[in-house]
Amino acid sequence: MTPVLFVYAKGGPPLEYGIPRIAAHAEVHVLALAPLPRTTESVWLPRCASVTTAMPCEGVELVDLICSHAGRVGAAAVLTLSEYAVVAVAHASLRLGLRGAGERVAGARDKRLMRRVWRDAGVPVPGFAEVHAPQDIATAFKTLRPPLLLKAAWSAGSTAHLTVWNEQQAEEAWKTGRSVMEASSAHGYAELHAADEGVSDFLLEEIVTGDASDWFDGAGWGDYVSVEGIVADGRYHPLCITGRMPTVAPFTERASLAPAALPEASQRRIEEVSRAAVDALGLDTCATHTEIKLGADGAVWLIETAARFGGVMTTRQVETVFGLDMIGMLTRQLLGRDVAYPERMLTEGEGAAGSLVVLAVDPEGRPWTELPAWDFEAVDWPALVAPGSRVELVREHSLAPGSPVPPYEEAGGANSMAALCFLSAGSASELLADCGRILAALPNALSARSAEPSAVSADSTTPGSTA
Repeated sequence: MTPVLFVYAKGGPPLEYGIPRIAAHAEVHVLALAPLPRTTESVWLPRCASVTTAMPCEGVELVDLICSHAGRVGAAAVLTLSEYAVVAVAHASLRLGLRGAGERVAGARDKRLMRRVWRDAGVPVPGFAEVHAPQDIATAFKTLRPPLLLKAAWSAGSTAHLTVWNEQQAEEAWKTGRSVMEASSAHGYAELHAADEGVSDFLLEEIVTGDASDWFDGAGWGDYVSVEGIVADGRYHPLCITGRMPTVAPFTERASLAPAALPEASQRRIEEVSRAAVDALGLDTCATHTEIKLGADGAVWLIETAARFGGVMTTRQVETVFGLDMIGMLTRQLLGRDVAYPERMLTEGEGAAGSLVVLAVDPEGRPWTELPAWDFEAVDWPALVAPGSRVELVREHSLAPGSPVPPYEEAGGANSMAALCFLSAGSASELLADCGRILAALPNALSARSAEPSAVSADSTTPGSTA
């Protein structure tokens, strides 16, 4: 089979799902820039032709490393599933003359550049201002309407996102945000191509008012969606929409759901908005994950586009519901092979599937009063979900049994995650109800287990996940 180089870094779909789908179309050689998930290596390791670990590096040195290893294994394509390695892999592919995201990849990574491109192209975005120094904060409050959201320009998973109402709060939040990004970087959750910029670059943007009730069939949905897609040799193929539950303050994702319970006409409108956004970025060949805020009376705003697949188990959700193996499709596209894309974005699927993030907050977003140990086996899952629904633990993105559930910290975003569960159900409404019952029952279920004399205790590092 044709060799490909897979660059592994933190975040993205778990290797136990991703590697077999790449290996179905190519000979997989892994270049690991972060510690590999050993809990699932019995699944992914046998599908790899080689695995090489490398010391952390950045910028040109990192691109040199990727190019050197690609040449060594004779790779006909280089790909990654991690947000943090997207830019480096794109630059390496350019140098090697291989298909990739292209020279404008930074527009799908740096949120400041992304918003400038969209504003100039007439794509609807919230008002924003870049923050490089304290004086930029004062300027932002003169031109933007508070409350404002402070964002790290190179973050993922809502890390270093804080809501501020005045200049003093913004200055404190900027300090907190930089500390969070430094801590994330120490654990491998940071931009690999430009590490310094990844920690220090921020923006402030207006918080637009979403309204899910004007869009969805039924209550309980969040006020934003994602369009999952692939850009193939410059042509954008939107594939389907995934929905969300309401976020935890400020905007941390707790559940990604497919399908989204939207009328087809609404899905087509979202499809066209995503097309305008992705086309404006000028990407070449890559996955795309485009988040769109939904407002009253049909209003929409672009949140961001990433040149990679959605995090958590988005790719598995899409395959389960819509029958599209997006990782396999991208692998074939990067190798220049034929790929069968739908003529139009798919709006109907079969059944439902979701990714549920375990955070120490109740359904209303209030912190748990106790922080029990995490133990998937302690929960009576069948009692919480509808007949026919299933709940699975995603081991690669979950704490070890007995590890204390971390407290939820607003600035930490997905870094506060204790575990990730994959759910399947007969319909979107059943899936949404399943998630609601689980969120309400988890703290008591885990606390009861932790109180037992035989309950295990262990230390572990909190996993992070890109949304």
